Amino acid sequence: MAVKEELKKLGLHFTPVELGEVEIMENISVEQREQLKTALLVSGLELMDDKRSVLIEKIKNTIIEMVHHTDGETIKTNFSDFLSEKLNHDYTYMANLFSEVQGTTIAQFMIAHKIERIKELMIYDELNITEIAWKMNYSSVAHLSNQFKKMTGLSPSHFKQLKDKRRSPLEEIGIALPIRTIGINKNKSNLQGVIK
Repeated sequence: MAVKEELKKLGLHFTPVELGEVEIMENISVEQREQLKTALLVSGLELMDDKRSVLIEKIKNTIIEMVHHTDGETIKTNFSDFLSEKLNHDYTYMANLFSEVQGTTIAQFMIAHKIERIKELMIYDELNITEIAWKMNYSSVAHLSNQFKKMTGLSPSHFKQLKDKRRSPLEEIGIALPIRTIGINKNKSNLQGVIK
């Protein structure tokens, strides 16, 4: 709604392409672009006109849609083929771009979202772990359990027993945390770690 209103205020004609994306029918001036960018920021939105950034957002949205908003059948397809076909780009190019910009791989990003979806399914308590493993396209319950423990530090059964089941907001899943460097202070006889 906010995007439509701002485009209308600027007198621009557009067609919706898909959620969060519009195609502007005419060339826009630098001034109009800046006005639109400012107005969208006020609404908490961002104008993305860099093709690389747009592609990365499309990759993220495709993963989120696939993992969190499908019946599980889409997950059963070969993901790299699915992504390449859906976004009309070579998977290797997308994977390299995603890693370079996001600091994590597409696979790690997807696994983080799958683990969050598994937490959600376990909290709802409508499916057992075997059914969840099948729905999320794991080859076995052991594979799901190993990946779950590696990502959360907890086994699925231990997570299920927790009273305070911690989940992450979708926008925070798969974001690479800043790397903290540790310097060593060699001036003292017992080596002491110093976090910078």
